[in-house]
Formats: sequence, structure tokens, C-alpha cells
Amino acid sequence: MSDTAGQSRSVLFRSLVMAALVMLAASFLLPFGWQLAASLTTNADIDLVSRTMWPGDVRWSNFAAAFDRVPLGVYFFNSILVAGWVTILQVITSAMAAFAFSRISWPGRDRVFLLYLATMMIPGAVLMVPNFAIILKLNMYNSYSGLIIPAAFSAFGTFLLRQFMITIPTSLDEAATIDGAGYWRLFWDVILPLTRPGLITLAIFAFIGNYSSFFWPLVLIKSENLRTLPIGLLAFSDDYGTDIPLLMAASLMAMIPLVVLFVLFQKHLVRGIQMGAVKG
Repeated sequence: MSDTAGQSRSVLFRSLVMAALVMLAASFLLPFGWQLAASLTTNADIDLVSRTMWPGDVRWSNFAAAFDRVPLGVYFFNSILVAGWVTILQVITSAMAAFAFSRISWPGRDRVFLLYLATMMIPGAVLMVPNFAIILKLNMYNSYSGLIIPAAFSAFGTFLLRQFMITIPTSLDEAATIDGAGYWRLFWDVILPLTRPGLITLAIFAFIGNYSSFFWPLVLIKSENLRTLPIGLLAFSDDYGTDIPLLMAASLMAMIPLVVLFVLFQKHLVRGIQMGAVKG
């Protein structure tokens, strides 16, 4: 009887835990449900959506109307272009810097790395004014280069990839050197392939972070044809109010690239984070 009672308590406990997890997941999905319902209604029925989580008059045409209201396609192109280039450059520069900090011995290397890492402690708002002044001096204001180049270097990315590289056995370096490999061949043919999970993880973080960037493009971009999605969504608000259904429809469409990216690379992302945590 005691075994049966114990099994019953175990089943009951697992059921309660599962029910709690389902409720927690539903609470996370609730804002997206409201967003979807709001994107299918009218401004007059927004209060109805807030009460019932269901649009009074379903209007799928809101998604097409969002493109008619603002040049949403241009904003999509700009966001993907900028985020794509920043991701590529961040992965390249971070990998090369991490290789120099982990596989090459030179005087003061660890001290320089600590100083480089300390830049992560500086709030972004503090650097906004000097960065903007530099951009003006370089004539990169209101341009793609002004959005891409300042974000092409990442202390976090260097730290992340260094944690992967320092765990790779140094015997591989010695074997490659005996075969006549220089630093570039060692980096490209030996170290970089073994750091693939970290590269994918960094690429995902870099793309998501720059695709969603708001404050720097807001400060830097003046022309409408250079606006990214987070800035372009402001066009749905004017002196007469905010067109909430069209704004929600545009926001849902803006999320699609991020959702697709996560679905395609979620296994690599989880494995990269796990490996970095264990190895680091």
C-alpha cells in the first residue's frame, strides 16, 4: 500500500508541476495573444479586445494597410541589411580578437583583455555623445555606415569566443606549427571550426540585438528611406493619436525574422550557451 501511495503522490506532484508550467507558458503568450487580436480589429474596438481578448470585427486587411500607411518594406530591408552586416563584422572581429587574446602570447595580453572587458561596464548612454561626435567628424551621419561600423566590434563577443578558444588543447597549435602553419592558417583551419557553436551563438545574439536597436538609429538617421523597423514603427503615431491595430500588425510582421531565426538555430543556440557555460 505504501508503494502505491508513493506512486500516487509522485504522479500528483508531476501533474501539479506540469499544470504550473502550462499556466506559466500561457502567461508568457498572453501579450502576444492580445497583440494578434488588436492587429485584427479597429481603433474603436480596442477596448473590446482588452476585455475579451477577441476582435469584434476581424480585419485581416490591417496587415496590407500597414504597408500602405508607411514604407514598411523599406524598413524591413534596412533592418535586415544593417543587422546582417553588423552580425558578419562582429563575428569576424570578435573571432580575431579572441584568437589574439587566447592563442597568442604577448606582453601584457591579460591586462589588455581585462581593460577591453571593462568597457562592458560603461553604460551605452555615456558613450552616445562621443560616438555621435566621431560619426559627424567622419561624415557618416544619416548613413548605413554610421549604423554598421560603430556596432561592428563587441567586447561581449570577444569574451564569449575567447571562453571557447582557451579550452581547445594547445597541442593542436603545436602540431599545426610543426606542419608549417602560421597564425592565419592556425586560426582559419584549426581554431575557427572548433569554435563553431560559439560563432553561431554570437551571430544570433548580434543579429537580434541590432535588428531591435532603437536609440542609436533614432539619433543617427534623419532620412525616411534609411529608417530601420523600430524607428519606422513610430510613423503609426501622429498628433491625432496612434493607430493601434496597424501598429500591432506591423509589430507582428517585424517579429517574423526573429522567430524564424530562433526556430532554425535554437539547437545551436542552446548548445553554444551550454558549452560556453561549462567550458568557461
